[in-house]
Amino acid sequence: MLPAQKVDLVRVEKSQRQLQLIGGDKILRSYSIALGGHPVGHKHREGDERTPEGRYVLDWRNPNSVAYKSIHISYPNIDDAAEAKARGVDPGGLIMIHGQPDGFGRLGWLLQMVDWTDGCIAVTNSDMDEIWTMVADGTPIEIIE
Repeated sequence: MLPAQKVDLVRVEKSQRQLQLIGGDKILRSYSIALGGHPVGHKHREGDERTPEGRYVLDWRNPNSVAYKSIHISYPNIDDAAEAKARGVDPGGLIMIHGQPDGFGRLGWLLQMVDWTDGCIAVTNSDMDEIWTMVADGTPIEIIE
């Protein structure tokens, strides 16, 4: 069995619908993703169905979430919160990388064909198992258009 490879960065390319696990200067794994219903552009407020863009940290995880496992993205950061406050809106939160909604595991491949989340990054349950194992809390995540 090969030793686990260290993931230094998670990169999400929204326009390509790809999540990559980066170790050193190599892409270790790549996964197809689904995003929010309005995926273009940076998240500005609660309910806009957008996935934030920028650099964040994967800071905690929930093995018992309403979707199959979830890892939290540290949105909103200080800048996001300040921008939302200046606009008089709630920035939203609880943006996660997660698997399929409970009860949809076998249909995950079908759900991945559309953008269905409220701004989270969704993968199949089997992909989530692999990400869960390979990515440690505290790993940076870079989300680009």
